[in-house]
Amino acid sequence: MSSQSDNQSDIQSDDQAINIALFDMDGTLADYHDSMVRELARLSCPTEPVIDLDQNSPPDYLRARMDLIKARPGWWYGLEPLKSGFDILRVAENVGFDIHILTKAPRNHSLAWKEKVEWCSRHLGPDTNVHITQDKGMVYGTVLVDDTPDFMLRWLRWRPRGLGIMPVASYNAAFSHPSVIRYDGTNLDEVEEALQRVKRR
Repeated sequence: MSSQSDNQSDIQSDDQAINIALFDMDGTLADYHDSMVRELARLSCPTEPVIDLDQNSPPDYLRARMDLIKARPGWWYGLEPLKSGFDILRVAENVGFDIHILTKAPRNHSLAWKEKVEWCSRHLGPDTNVHITQDKGMVYGTVLVDDTPDFMLRWLRWRPRGLGIMPVASYNAAFSHPSVIRYDGTNLDEVEEALQRVKRR
């Protein structure tokens, strides 16, 4: 037999679920891009062209080098935190969102999965909720903070009332969407106002 306290607990759980903010890791909270560029530069020859990770399809030889870097023990765990992503995260926490990390990991590098969880524990605390998936569009949340346009669009496809927040980067400079706020380091007040509006729905 269900008690009143059980019903209240269910209501609270539902309310908490509504206020989930999903945060991408690589390129949002962790400096994947610059770290990868530095490591690739160490493997390059003087005669090679300047590395451009902003291109949609890196050549095969570059992908092979990136796979080697990603498979190296300690690489994922050693990624530096990104201030812009943590700015947004702190505001979301203050507004009252439940923070969940939503990240992809290479299927063939199990070490990456382990180190991503360890990175989150180190920088966000051991009780941080971490979701590793191959399809971000399948994960529930009211808000998604992500630097990658393709992932953002996939998530918004199933959440027309969802709020997207995108830290500005060279590789997403052309992206625009009516449900997405671009955070460039100067408009944190705009981000906070949008988070408050979504939470009040």
